[in-house]
Amino acid sequence: MSRLTRSTVALAALVVASTGCARQGAISPDPAAPDSFDVAMETSVGTITLRSRRAWAPHGVDRFHRLVSEGFYNDVRFFRVVPGFIIQFGLSGDPKATAKWEAAPIVDDTVKVTNKRGTVVFARAGQNSRTSQLFFNTVDNGLMLDAADGFGFPPFAEITSGVEVLDKIFQGYGEAPDQGRIMSAGNAYLQENFPKLDYIKSAKVTSHWP
Repeated sequence: MSRLTRSTVALAALVVASTGCARQGAISPDPAAPDSFDVAMETSVGTITLRSRRAWAPHGVDRFHRLVSEGFYNDVRFFRVVPGFIIQFGLSGDPKATAKWEAAPIVDDTVKVTNKRGTVVFARAGQNSRTSQLFFNTVDNGLMLDAADGFGFPPFAEITSGVEVLDKIFQGYGEAPDQGRIMSAGNAYLQENFPKLDYIKSAKVTSHWP
């Protein structure tokens, strides 16, 4: 498959993957996060440390800080793993929690750093549609995602330790888990149908500046 064709297919899949119940215009402002902060993400296959930088994507960083502080990502599955592309997550095991954030999208940030391996990015379904779903770039995706769809996907954090954990996350189900079912049934659906999915045990802010 040519690079152009592969890019088009992959981008379409990523955009569709984050539609859910997001409602443009229902913007819920988040408290300002620290300028930068570290998050320790303990997963079922190892620990990943992320550093978020508000200068990269302030709206995205503010939302991520709020979600982590509220424990949203605890027990969240890596439900979409596309080898040589991305690992996507961010739908709660509790459908009520997912619905709360799907109804509160944030405004767009501009792309200030490239989508290289180990960066963390919000999935989206169009303008001003980012909510809680994230993905790790498992390879350098800058050519595909930095200016995708005229807006691009702005990284807001990067892995500072544990990037090798990305390569250990179970890939066997690919894109099979259905997002609509996850939104309506949560982890009960995933545990019954996709029991081998790896997951986030906990995500906590460990340090911040200032």
